[in-house]
Amino acid sequence: MAVVFDGQKKIFTLHTKNTTWQTKVSEYGHLLHLYYGRRIKDTDLSYMARGINRGFSGCPYAAGEHREYSLDTCLQEYPAAGTGDYRVSCLHLEHENGSQGAELLYQCHRIYDKKYSLPGLPALWAGKGEAQTLEINLKDIASQVWVTLYYGVFEEMDVITRACVVENRGQVPVFLNKALSACLELPRGDLDMISFHGRHTMERMMERGSARHGRVSVDSVRGTSSHHRNPFVILCDRQAGEEHGQCWGASFVYSGNFTAQAEVDPLDQTRLCVGIHPEGFRYKLEAGESFAAPEVVFTFTHQGFGKLSDNYHRIFHKHLIRSPYKNIRRPVLLNHWEAMEFNFNEEELVSLAESGKALGMELFVMDDGWFGQRDRDTRGLGDWRVNRDKLSSGLGGFAARIHDMGLKFGIWIEPEMINEDSDLYKSHPDWALRIPGRQPNVERGQLVLDMCRREVRDYLFDSLSEILKEGQVDYVKWDMNRNLSDVWSKSLPPDRQGEALHRYVLGVYELMERFVSAYPDILWEGCSGGGGRFDAGILYYMPQIWCSDNTDAVERLRIQYGTSFCYPPSSMGSHVSVSPNHQTGRRTSLKTRGIVAMAGAFGYELDVRVMTEEEREEVRQQIQDYKKYYDLIHHGTYYRLTDVEENRDFAAWQFVSPDRKESLVSVVLLHARSNPLFWRVRARGLEEEQRYSIDGSEETYEGSALMYGGINLPVGCEDNSGVWFYLKAGPR
Repeated sequence: MAVVFDGQKKIFTLHTKNTTWQTKVSEYGHLLHLYYGRRIKDTDLSYMARGINRGFSGCPYAAGEHREYSLDTCLQEYPAAGTGDYRVSCLHLEHENGSQGAELLYQCHRIYDKKYSLPGLPALWAGKGEAQTLEINLKDIASQVWVTLYYGVFEEMDVITRACVVENRGQVPVFLNKALSACLELPRGDLDMISFHGRHTMERMMERGSARHGRVSVDSVRGTSSHHRNPFVILCDRQAGEEHGQCWGASFVYSGNFTAQAEVDPLDQTRLCVGIHPEGFRYKLEAGESFAAPEVVFTFTHQGFGKLSDNYHRIFHKHLIRSPYKNIRRPVLLNHWEAMEFNFNEEELVSLAESGKALGMELFVMDDGWFGQRDRDTRGLGDWRVNRDKLSSGLGGFAARIHDMGLKFGIWIEPEMINEDSDLYKSHPDWALRIPGRQPNVERGQLVLDMCRREVRDYLFDSLSEILKEGQVDYVKWDMNRNLSDVWSKSLPPDRQGEALHRYVLGVYELMERFVSAYPDILWEGCSGGGGRFDAGILYYMPQIWCSDNTDAVERLRIQYGTSFCYPPSSMGSHVSVSPNHQTGRRTSLKTRGIVAMAGAFGYELDVRVMTEEEREEVRQQIQDYKKYYDLIHHGTYYRLTDVEENRDFAAWQFVSPDRKESLVSVVLLHARSNPLFWRVRARGLEEEQRYSIDGSEETYEGSALMYGGINLPVGCEDNSGVWFYLKAGPR
């Protein structure tokens, strides 16, 4: 059993294959955290819950003169504010009389052999026998507010999920000023915290620093998970690296505002709380109403960042992504945007598609500019009808021409946005999020549709469904090109406006669920100005996300490196674009651009009509190679072989097949050197005694030699030269 309850000692133990999480109901009814780390067999760890009388750390009234027992010093599973714990909390209740506080006491629990689900929210899912759930019910006696903590245990995957539901079983309303999803307590203060910051076109840059006394916060208040900080953090040993060290990961399955706060307290204990950011959040619970806090996915390993990442890659691939495209090969696409942007007509698109088809591309994507009066980025959003001036055959006629070539057909949409210069805004100006009496913040001439409102979502589903059916669309890129501001919803009363940001996200999820359910055979790709909403919540609906609007291959090395710590390569939309690159002006070889882009969901975004014949032949070979290595890239184990933040000479990564018979090692040599050094890269994940050939050569090498000695890299290369090595097992 993954979940074990000792009724006499009131201890809950959650076991995965390699980890143990343990919690205990204290003598006064509080739920104390005991341990999360390497698996410990059948051990009572309650001896770890110690206390002494500490000044200015009071004790609960029920504890009387037991001054050694204080919520201000105990490790807890779900700490609440206002009743004696002064550290970062998960729950902040405001009552009808204006008081603020809660003391959560154990009431009952339930264990069952399936994975819990959360109403209206994405979460990991499991088939029969793949997960167990522990529910623990806590109650604030004074207010009759109940909190149900959910633990999902994926024993074989070394993953434990956390979520909670807050329910008002009293007779009067209460407000949630904060309702985070989960807390992780660690009885040590010598940890590093790793997070992933960035900006538009430079997302998910790894940053590492000490979790220190006081609070370190990683968060977003932009209405989305954002380019700027990702809802994924790691706590780890100060000396932890790719192949060694204890690491605790926390990934928030949510696409809106979030916070991940780590606090080292005066006793050198580290508390990590993760959930919806409380800024701008105030959720009213009438009698009988409940609030579901989104899921956090935890995993632990003592084998370093590589193993931590592998745990996330495997669990997301198997138990988060639902699209059939996670198991079937995705087509190599050609997107028109960087070739033409808004300036196109039907014949030019057909010409581009024909050229792509001749090179072996399989999906043609018509990006922005095909609808309404969309000839620039300040008009037309919301008018989801084809622009006949650009597509003379109409959408159905144009799509038929693409399909008749033997290509799949895809489109770009931005459902959540509206331009003031649009027919939709003229008809329904109240459909935009906007504070009455104030001029709104405007970005690219865009306002944000109020996704809290059913009529807005119905309009989007109905109008876009007509498009999907008329074009027999095979692929959709769902974009979102601004942050939320001026948030006020006409659908909510004044005392519920604090719910608008969360209800917006719920509305987006509801609409996405309707689309993916109605059109399950479409390949959906998430996007928000590139990687501005690259999170586990979106992956529940869409199997891939456009990794970044920055398509420069050298810049992408860092972007894809940071992304890989949590998200599988198969989820990263990655394209070959023109050289010199549009964003940076950097010149990079077509070979290097192809090798970097093949580390994800592969495609092209450039005008293939103007390529030389030599380049066209190289593209044909790239597509053949991608198909050859597809299973390795999308289903193999991924290894980061270098730290791109530290190694300025070359970047290397590797894919290894599940049976370890094949491997692909990719390298970009960043700087040409006079009188160059001899560089080599150590492979990982091979069979030590198995012999491997490299790129089909007759000479073979033991796996141990390639892993511990390394693979020689070429010398005399130009800047940013890409090379790869295909390893195939032969006779031992």
